[in-house]
Amino acid sequence: MKNNRNGLFRSSLFYIIMFVLVMGVILFATGGSGTKPAQTQKIQSSQFVNDLKQNKVKKYGIESANGVYKITGEYRKPQEVKNNNNNGFPFKFGNKGLVKQNTKQTKTKQFSTNLVKSDATVREINGLSKQHQVEVNATPTQSNGFWLNLIVSILPLIIFIYLFYIMMRQAGSGAGGPGGVMKVGKSQAKPVKSKVRFSDVAGEDEEKQELVEVVEFLKDPKKFTSLGAVIPKGVLLEGPPGTGKTLLAKAVAGEADVPFYSLSGSDFVEMFVGVGASRVRDLFAQAKKNAPAIIFIDEIDAVGRRRGGGMGGGHDEREQTLNQLLVEMDGFSGNAGVIVIAATNRSDVLDPALTRPGRFDRKILVGQPDVRGREAILKVHSKDKPIDSSVDLKEIAKQTPGFVGADLANLLNEAALLAARRDSKVITAADLDEAEDRVIAGPAKRNRIISQHEREVVANHEAGHTIVGLVLNDARVVHKVTIVPRGRAGGYAIMLPKEDQQLLSKKDAMEQIAGMMGGRSAEEIVFDSQSSGASNDFQQATQIARAMVTQYGMTDELGTVALEDPNADPYAARKYSEKTAAEIDKAVKDYTAAGHEQALQIISEHRQQHKAIADALLKYETLDEKQILSLYKTGKLPATDQHDEDDSESFKQAQRHAETHDNEENREITDDIKDDQGQPDD
Repeated sequence: MKNNRNGLFRSSLFYIIMFVLVMGVILFATGGSGTKPAQTQKIQSSQFVNDLKQNKVKKYGIESANGVYKITGEYRKPQEVKNNNNNGFPFKFGNKGLVKQNTKQTKTKQFSTNLVKSDATVREINGLSKQHQVEVNATPTQSNGFWLNLIVSILPLIIFIYLFYIMMRQAGSGAGGPGGVMKVGKSQAKPVKSKVRFSDVAGEDEEKQELVEVVEFLKDPKKFTSLGAVIPKGVLLEGPPGTGKTLLAKAVAGEADVPFYSLSGSDFVEMFVGVGASRVRDLFAQAKKNAPAIIFIDEIDAVGRRRGGGMGGGHDEREQTLNQLLVEMDGFSGNAGVIVIAATNRSDVLDPALTRPGRFDRKILVGQPDVRGREAILKVHSKDKPIDSSVDLKEIAKQTPGFVGADLANLLNEAALLAARRDSKVITAADLDEAEDRVIAGPAKRNRIISQHEREVVANHEAGHTIVGLVLNDARVVHKVTIVPRGRAGGYAIMLPKEDQQLLSKKDAMEQIAGMMGGRSAEEIVFDSQSSGASNDFQQATQIARAMVTQYGMTDELGTVALEDPNADPYAARKYSEKTAAEIDKAVKDYTAAGHEQALQIISEHRQQHKAIADALLKYETLDEKQILSLYKTGKLPATDQHDEDDSESFKQAQRHAETHDNEENREITDDIKDDQGQPDD
C-alpha cells in the first residue's frame, strides 16, 4: 500500500489535478463558480440622484472607502439594462466579414455607484431618501478588502509556481538521481558497512598481507603517525577480471569497520559538462566528514586514462574529472583519513600522474591463484554446499589451471545445479566433472544428429591430439578426451600442466604447437583429407608462434627484440617495417609447419595406439586419464574399469531423466516434433 501511495505522489498528473481543484475552490469562494448571481447595473451618481427623485429606489447601503462613498442598492421595480454579450468587443466575424454584434435587453433590480464625499450631495440624497421613505443602511468600512483581493489574485500564481517546481524536479530525477537536476553534481555513493572479512578471501595471502597495514592504520593511526610514518593515500589493485579485487577492497573495509564508499569510474561521467569533477569533490567531501573512510573506485581506467589522447583536448569532460581526482588525492587541501582503493585490469592505460607515489603509493598485483590458492578458494565457496565425502578439492584444483576465483565459484554453482536436477542431496565428483566441462566448453549437445563418418573424423582428430600429448609429456599431461559436442566444438582434449608454470620455455611452446597440430595430422594420415575442425587449433597455434617471434625473442632471424605489445591498441599503427613484417610472417609459418611435421611423425610411429584410442572414443565417447594411459600402454581399458563404465552410464541415464523431467510440461509439443521427424513416441 505504501508503494502505491508513493507512486501516486510522484505522478505529475496528481499535482495537475490538485492545482485544478484548488483553483476551483478559490473561484467558488470568490463567486466565480456556483449559482450565477443577479446582474448589477453600474450607474452614474447623477442618475442615482434622479432615480431617488423619481422614487425608483427601494433601498440602498453606503460604504465609505478611500475618499468616496460606495453605494449599492435595489430598485422598486426591475429596470432595463443593455447587455453586450461580446466580452466588450462590439464586432464579430460573420459571413459578410466584420459585423456589429447585437445588443440584448435585460432587466435587473440591483445597482451600484460611487459618490464623491460632499456635504451638499449627502444632504440632498438624505432629504430625498426621507421624502420617499427609502431604506438606508450604513455599512462599516472593510479594512481587509485590499489584502483579501491581493491573496485571491496572488495565491493561484504561487500554487502554480510551486507545483511546476515539483514537476520539473521529478522530471530531472533521471539525470541526477534523488533531487533531480538540482543535485546532478552530487555523488550518489552512500557509505555502507562491509560484512566481508579477510577470512572470506582465499588464495590471495600475499595480497592480504599488503593490505593489513591499511587496516591497522585505519584502526590505530597513532601507531604510525608517532613514528613519522605516512600511510599510503591510495592502493591500486590490478589484475585479470574475476581475481577478487573488489572482494579484497570490501574485506579491508569490513576489517577496519569504517564507512565504505563504492562506485565505478563511469559513475563520474555524465552528459553534462563539469558533472564528473563536481561529483569527485562531493564524494571526497562526504568521506572527509566521516573520516576515517575508504573510497573504492572500480574500473578506474574509465576515468583515469592517459590525458591528451582524446578529441576533446584539455576541456574534455573525462579529463576534467581526472584533474579533479588528482587534486583531491594529493592537493593543497589533502585527504587526511581517507584512503582510496581502485581496481583495474588495464593499468597500462592509466595516466602517470595518477599512479605516481603520493597518489597511488602502493600497487598490488592480484593475479591468478596457484594450485594451493585454488584449493583454498574452493573450500571457501563450498562451505554452504553439501559436498560428497569422495570429492577431493585438491584434485579439482589441479584440474583447473588458469581458473580465477569467479571461475571456481561458477564451477561449484554449476555442480550444485546439476545435482539439483538429478534430485540429489549432495554434490558428487561426477557433478563437478560435468560442471568443469560446462565451464570450459559449454553444455553437452548429446541430441545433435551427427553422421557416422563425422564421428569417426572427430574421434581420430581428438585421438591425434591425445597421442601427441602422451608422447610430448614433459610439461603437460592428457587429462580427458571426449567426442561429445559442446558449444562450437565437436570434441576436445584437455591437456593439463604437471605443475603451475610462470615461465614458458621454447621447448614447451613448440610441444604445445605440435599438440595442437595433432588433430589435422591424424585426419591427413587416416582419411587423407582435411576438415574445418582444426580451425581453432590453428588459431591457438598461430597465437603462440607469433608471441614467440614478436614478444619472447625466440627467433635467430629477428633476434631478442619485442616487436609487439599484447596490451597495445590492436588498431594502432605497427612500429616495424614491411620487411620485418614479412620476416615475422615467415617465422610464424616455420614454427607452425615444424609443429605439423612433428605431429605427423609421432602419429605415424604410434599408429596402433592412435587407433585403439579412436575406437574407444567411438564406443564410450569420453575417456579419462587412467583409461587413456591404459590404452596407450596395453591397447585395452584397465581391468577394473567396468565399474567406472557403469558409473558413466548411470550418469548419462540421470541426465536423460533430468531432461525428460524438464520437458514434461511441453510433452505435446515434443510428440508433435517426433511425429514430424518420423520418430516413434516413448
